[in-house]
Amino acid sequence: MGNRNEKNAGSAESHFRRMLGRFFRSRSALIGSIGLSLLILIAAAAPILTGYDPYEIDPGKTRQAPSLEHPMGTDNYGRDIMTRVFYGARLSLRVGLISVSIGAGIGAVLGMISGYFGGTLDTILIGFLDLMLAFPGVLIAMLIVFMLGPSLQNAMLAVGIAGVPRFARLVRGSVISTKESEFVKAANALGAAHPRIIVRHIFPNILAPLMVFATLQVAFAIVFCAGLSFLGLGAQPPKPEWGSMLNAGRMYIRTSWWMTMFPGLMILVAALSINLIGDGLRDVLDPKLKN
Repeated sequence: MGNRNEKNAGSAESHFRRMLGRFFRSRSALIGSIGLSLLILIAAAAPILTGYDPYEIDPGKTRQAPSLEHPMGTDNYGRDIMTRVFYGARLSLRVGLISVSIGAGIGAVLGMISGYFGGTLDTILIGFLDLMLAFPGVLIAMLIVFMLGPSLQNAMLAVGIAGVPRFARLVRGSVISTKESEFVKAANALGAAHPRIIVRHIFPNILAPLMVFATLQVAFAIVFCAGLSFLGLGAQPPKPEWGSMLNAGRMYIRTSWWMTMFPGLMILVAALSINLIGDGLRDVLDPKLKN
């Protein structure tokens, strides 16, 4: 028995190493991993990398161009933009993870219930999801924020809820194809309870496409929340959030280009890095692309 467990553990470890090697052999995945690692490092070490307070106002240094003292310049309140951009990485990464966790969590549960049980319950759930998909996600998110009030927390919730239908549709399709497998039929024949079949047999087999889609949605959530903040519906001043910084800098874009350029570049780097990682995960986890 012990030898069998050791063999299974060794096989799983070997499989993981092969997947990891395949992932890092992808140039896009490697570039994305480097970019995301730098963003995480910047977010974690922001107090060390800069000696300024992101909220400190200095009226004597308003809208100064990039210099040795302020590598990314200062904003209209004299605050160091590099400091605010670095601290903003913390907010944006957290926004992406929390928003996607909300959307994936609710969507996966609804999708598994709908796909597994089918019938009238599936008709009701899929009708509700189709109704949500009939409206643009940004409209749903804005409506939720209007009802709850503008704040970063409400924006994260709104983006998460707006993403629920897409996660649910993805999971539902995967569950419908997986529940027809022989091992699921065998578990049903042995009298296994429905929750056990869903958790032990179906969920592990739909995890790969769910992980890939969730990774790509993190980038979308970061851009989406930045857009809400740009419209004044997300993070409120003086929070150092990239979308809010873009909104503050748009009035001075002709004379103080650095106020919008650097937050915009950070949004680009974050979205691009995470998308590249998602592409790498798809190459590793998609069975159609395996040798």
